[in-house]
Amino acid sequence: MAATVYVIDDQEAVRHALREMLTVFGFSVETYESADAFLASPPEEPQGCIVADVRMPGTDGIALTRELQKKDSSLPVILISGHADIPMAVAGIKAGAAEFIEKPVDDKHLVAAINRCMTQLLDRRNADTANETLNARFAQLTPRQTEIFDRVAVGMTSAEIAAELKISARTVESYRAEIMDKMQADSVASIVRQAIRLGRITP
Repeated sequence: MAATVYVIDDQEAVRHALREMLTVFGFSVETYESADAFLASPPEEPQGCIVADVRMPGTDGIALTRELQKKDSSLPVILISGHADIPMAVAGIKAGAAEFIEKPVDDKHLVAAINRCMTQLLDRRNADTANETLNARFAQLTPRQTEIFDRVAVGMTSAEIAAELKISARTVESYRAEIMDKMQADSVASIVRQAIRLGRITP
């Protein structure tokens, strides 16, 4: 599939570097200096994905993601940030971002994320089957695992979960590993996306 990567970052040096790198990997690249510029003049028939900085003047990356969700845009959004933390990453994923990557951006990591987004676009027609599979996995969780799943999904740390449930942090970590295995999730971001699809949390 011919695809374009739309790079949105207020720093010209970052836009230039990402364009150069992604062009080498064979992607068509268009750059925008702000989310507002992209929203004011979006591509007519977008096919690909967006790579956007989280912190920008005007509309930031998370607000851009929310706006695109409202417009039912088919473009996946990969958020990048030099000031990332867990709450920010959770907020980005809850807003609908496909990936959250910290700066300085690792070339291979970003290209892999873009390729995953392209694959996800092609796989959307299988969404109903995927939802059935997700529900089946979630049904395998025990009540305690479900409690911890819900708390991980809203960004709570193991220490915070342990304090709230009055169990040890080590026990929480054990439960988390079991949950990741049963849900076939490879990151907290995956758990957040699953929780949204399951209706456990609201975007």
